[in-house]
Amino acid sequence: MLRVRWLGRVPYSEAFILQTALHRGSRENHLLLLEHPHVFTLGLRGDLGHILVDPADVGADVVRTNRGGDVTYHGPGQLVGYPIVDVATGPSSMPCHVADVEQVVIDALGTFGLVCGRLPGYPGVWVDPEGPSPRKICAIGVRVSRERSMHGFALNVDPDLGWFRRIVPCGIADKEVTSMRAEGVAARMEDVVDAVVQAAVRRWAPGGNHERQDVSASAGARAMADGPRLHIRLRQAGVDPDGGLALATRKPEWLRVPAHMGPEFRDLRHTLRSLDLVTVCEEAGCPNIFECWADGTATFMINGDRCTRACGFCLVDTRHPLPLDDGEPARVASAVARLGLAHAVVTAVARDDLADGGAAAFAATVAAIRARCPGTAVELLIPDCKGDADALATIFGSAPDVLNHNIETVARLQRAVRPSAGYARSLSVLARAHDAGLTTKSGLILGMGEEEPEVVATLADLRAVGVDIVTLGQYLRPTARHLPVARWWTPAEFERVADAGRAMGFAHVQASPLTRSSYHARAAAGAAAGAGSGAAAGAAAAPRAAAGSSTSRSQVPTSARAS
Repeated sequence: MLRVRWLGRVPYSEAFILQTALHRGSRENHLLLLEHPHVFTLGLRGDLGHILVDPADVGADVVRTNRGGDVTYHGPGQLVGYPIVDVATGPSSMPCHVADVEQVVIDALGTFGLVCGRLPGYPGVWVDPEGPSPRKICAIGVRVSRERSMHGFALNVDPDLGWFRRIVPCGIADKEVTSMRAEGVAARMEDVVDAVVQAAVRRWAPGGNHERQDVSASAGARAMADGPRLHIRLRQAGVDPDGGLALATRKPEWLRVPAHMGPEFRDLRHTLRSLDLVTVCEEAGCPNIFECWADGTATFMINGDRCTRACGFCLVDTRHPLPLDDGEPARVASAVARLGLAHAVVTAVARDDLADGGAAAFAATVAAIRARCPGTAVELLIPDCKGDADALATIFGSAPDVLNHNIETVARLQRAVRPSAGYARSLSVLARAHDAGLTTKSGLILGMGEEEPEVVATLADLRAVGVDIVTLGQYLRPTARHLPVARWWTPAEFERVADAGRAMGFAHVQASPLTRSSYHARAAAGAAAGAGSGAAAGAAAAPRAAAGSSTSRSQVPTSARAS
């Protein structure tokens, strides 16, 4: 199987983390296709002197990486491909793999009538290689270790070629750099991606065995959840914004939850109010609130109740956030102690207004719970902190027993559903958590327009980067301003995708219409620990969720959707 992902624009650091995780943790072949923001990268023996400008003056990052080659430029208008594929052993393995990568690009360019080839002694793809002025249209830089490849090619579709005058491209001072546009080929990036995929499948997918998932085009960075912009994003993702179920549509029997506001429910609400705490159970309109609160359980939401993002599925308030409350971690710890929780779940709104995205508050809350209740396991459900390495290191350094970050939906729907987040970013956050030695967890909401093969492909991506626990539940539309429900997934369909996940080796798969991120959280954490953080043996023994199933007092079955 060759798993192809067209990811759109992704920062170099996030793409490097993702391909490293796939190189380390998956035995399937992968092809990541993307664009980068402006960045200069240097290979193992790259000469820093070949960068001819101060990168800060031109708004570019500089990254040293572990591929071969010298310095090159990546930026908008350039298609970057990272094939993570099996490579035969032997002294000729590296040159043979380089030749394969070159041939994929040569074949793809040929579909546009652009005849290219190789220039002896100069890796890459060249226009007019045998003529008086060969021009480089594609740089190649690869690494092969443990019989697997990393890095790949950078094909100039229509970048600003002025950037290449700011470096000595690939350390070659006497050769020109060109692009498809400069050679008279005005191709759309999407069409070039299609051509590269076709060539790659012929090269790396024997028998054509492959699947492909694309992140749809963005309708703009910070887009609100309601109004015409939501309709635009849905249409770009291939979803009819007016074709879903009406808000008043009667829910099927398996989604109807009785309200039992008994004394246990009222007592827990009184405890939380007395400590001035917020639960995501209320803020996100969780359907399990009566069951869970009656059982004396809740998921704590820190860093206020106002989110700086506007995800299309989420009910949390999006007004301007208030300052952090320094006393909140201690109050959460008091609540954990008073409720006698053996497994506490802590989540938060996204706080992009803070330099660390609220990371320090997560760490402080873990420390407060551990000091007050040393026997309590702590699960964190975190936003992506915009992928900031220092912020994530702060959270990971608090050593939660489970680190959860929800990918929420399939690649195609990411920018419609959560326009301020990203598919590749979420995978890179989870890969970093796995590398930090944490038990990792993620979840999807179904019913927003995704297809079953896309869900299975997303599960494969999560497993490939080291995720141990996964949850899948039905989307319930909070208001008419939010994403429509495309359809109701049946319990049998949830069980089918759960079986697919178990076959992939997740330690625990929790999937049912009423499942939310922390449903059966303690059981899931125990399954992951017993399976050695995700061994396949644990998957077979993982309990299967059913809508309305009961939970013990020490389980924390509801959570926010942080993205």
